Amino acid sequence: MGHTEHHEKSQGPVKCFVLTVSDTRTSADDHAGNFIRGALDGAGHEIVGSAIVKDDRRDIKKLLIEDLPHQSQAVIITGGTGISPRDRTVDAVRPLLEVEIPGFGELFRALSYEEIGAAAFLSRATAGVMLGRVIFCIPGSTTAVRLAMQKIILPEIAHAVWEATR
Repeated sequence: MGHTEHHEKSQGPVKCFVLTVSDTRTSADDHAGNFIRGALDGAGHEIVGSAIVKDDRRDIKKLLIEDLPHQSQAVIITGGTGISPRDRTVDAVRPLLEVEIPGFGELFRALSYEEIGAAAFLSRATAGVMLGRVIFCIPGSTTAVRLAMQKIILPEIAHAVWEATR
């Protein structure tokens, strides 16, 4: 089955959960999370929930293991993907993934390089599958979120969910 046939079989809407990981953001100033929700809604996907948690491994794992709505098909996590001592999103998520999707991070960094240059290598953006859900971990800057959503996630989210659950 070719790429076109896959896309024809993998139509949305996808039921999505949006998670902002930050020690400082609140619902009033969660610009990245707001952008993600707006982009998903604008593309016809369903937001089944969202949350903001501190950049703490236990908090992130607890939400992903215990608190996600059961109908979630995809989780988009923004924040905590850098290399600072407080950036722990990837460290919390990776051990939970049954399948890692390395091409997501590779493509994100390649596209980021076109926009910001060599600093793109500092991102640990990643994706994978956990319990039949596609998990995307992207940086917290609105510019990075816009890039990931418009160039990678929105064009492929339904296809990724279909592949992860077929």
